[in-house]
Amino acid sequence: MRSTPPNRPSTQRGWRRVGSALAATAALVFAGLGTAVQADAAATASTKVTYVSTPCATPKHEGELACNSYRVTGGLTAFQKAQAAKTGITPKAADASTPSGYSPTNLRSAYGLTSAAASNGSGETIAIVDAYNDPNAEADLATYRSYYGLSACTTANGCFKKVSQTGSTTSLPSSDAGWSEEISLDLDMASAICPNCNILLVEATSATMANLGTAVNEAVTLGAKFVSNSYGGSESSSDTSYDSSYFNHTGVAITVSAGDSGYGAEYPAASRYVTSVGGTKLSTSSTTRGWTETVWKTSTTEGTGSGCSAYDAKPTWQTDTSCTKRMISDVSAVADPATGVSVYDSYGVTAGWYTFGGTSVSAPIIAGVYALAGTPASGTYPAQYPYDYKGTSYLNDVTSGNNGTCSVSYYCTATTGYDGPTGWGTPEGITAFAN
Repeated sequence: MRSTPPNRPSTQRGWRRVGSALAATAALVFAGLGTAVQADAAATASTKVTYVSTPCATPKHEGELACNSYRVTGGLTAFQKAQAAKTGITPKAADASTPSGYSPTNLRSAYGLTSAAASNGSGETIAIVDAYNDPNAEADLATYRSYYGLSACTTANGCFKKVSQTGSTTSLPSSDAGWSEEISLDLDMASAICPNCNILLVEATSATMANLGTAVNEAVTLGAKFVSNSYGGSESSSDTSYDSSYFNHTGVAITVSAGDSGYGAEYPAASRYVTSVGGTKLSTSSTTRGWTETVWKTSTTEGTGSGCSAYDAKPTWQTDTSCTKRMISDVSAVADPATGVSVYDSYGVTAGWYTFGGTSVSAPIIAGVYALAGTPASGTYPAQYPYDYKGTSYLNDVTSGNNGTCSVSYYCTATTGYDGPTGWGTPEGITAFAN
């Protein structure tokens, strides 16, 4: 059985409200963020971003897996710095009344998804697999979507559905405040990227691999072609059996966060049947794209996961030569808490807007990109799709940064082309995620 991933920090636990922008600047959420020069000009008005692991990052019971998310508690995020540069007003801290992280518009701009998000996704279902119950999931999702001008996604209109790992809509797991934060994050990111998609929330009885894996199977049984998983733990010799029991679903895009503890392999990101998703630091830029990314690393124990699996076989489409088994990651997206995303949550915390980071952000983002790209072809493993477009303009190659120290450079250090922390890069449109 596995528990907290190795090196997960234990000194940053706690409950505090996140800093956020002034109410007067809320309307700017829908606007662009300006250039890197503007952001630099605002830096003098900032303090270092501080954050804590969400409570579900520390498993309550032996054998449970950890969620991969952090919640910002202070300082100015990248979003707030850009807001300050545009308005000349320094945001106030400890105010959960308005968002302080990247918005859906910002994320779609960063990844070339604006057009696809407007027209694609209808009829597709993204499943979010998490542990325990969030009793406020639907209401919190409604607040997020309403604020950002997204269409309603409710049980009543058929867009949203919440079930247990057995498919029950009434017999749900016990509620948990920590996992509720994770659930809000995952639901909001799926909505941000694919606002026209339906959302299926499958809540596992607990955070064991057996229960979470059963929830994955239930999501597929219920028809989801895109399944996001934002949890993980240390590898074990049982992983190959878990692969066949829970993750071997052709024609389904299963995304898994690579982990938040820096260099080192996690499972189920190491499964050869899933798309393992690393994390980046996403900043505005004066480039044509308007954004730039580096590997997310805050310290030797905080940053995106990556590495060569000790157990899982290498998929046929993965061709890096030093790792003879499964290499993590395949692709990546924003995860650094300092460049984090806005989330609305109300269960077990002061109801309001919080900024989150971690590869729990990047996994549902990539699930949303797959959904925008359309239903995967029957008999295929969508994890292969980005490899078919390696080195093309359909992926933003991340070439700087590292997530730790390793014996083989590309295992932990960004480089031109493939590397462990960011895979082949981040989305630039949907082409690299289509059949």
